[in-house]
Amino acid sequence: MPAFATALLAALPLALGSGVPAPVGIDEKAPVISRDDIVIHAPLDRVWRIQTDVEDWPAWQPGVSSSVRQAPGPLRPGSSWVWSTEGLANITSTVQQVQPKRRIVWGGPAQGITAVHVWTFTQAKEGVHVHTEESWTGDPVTANTAYLQEALDTSLDHWLHNLKQRAEKRHPEPKSDTRP
Repeated sequence: MPAFATALLAALPLALGSGVPAPVGIDEKAPVISRDDIVIHAPLDRVWRIQTDVEDWPAWQPGVSSSVRQAPGPLRPGSSWVWSTEGLANITSTVQQVQPKRRIVWGGPAQGITAVHVWTFTQAKEGVHVHTEESWTGDPVTANTAYLQEALDTSLDHWLHNLKQRAEKRHPEPKSDTRP
């Protein structure tokens, strides 16, 4: 096969696309951006299930007072829920992208702040590496960047540690009969 034809065939998948949507990310130009990581010593399935069961957040995230899904089924692009956290009431978050057990992106507006939140889950030898990053834009952010930067940094740190604590929580094994 001529070199031109080989190059053309090799380039065809790039021209047509891979069928996998490009990753959605945070707003890299936002005035407030926070990134954080943690390793969780628990099965990936458990970590994913805990993080994506948004209606159960109030059970393990002390700052979340309520969270109600707007539609049943697994989270998928367009899924949304309304939740309240740290004095911010009736936040509507909508899933923008999901790759089950690997990545989820959600966001939306709340009290003049537009947030984009990305979560990535990677199975590693030492456990599940969870990376999160979030961006905030809007007039309230521009008006009080330093305060809101600190608030978001603290929030993500607490969220990750609460997720780790919940996922690593050992459920007692049933006691076996030890009689002779």
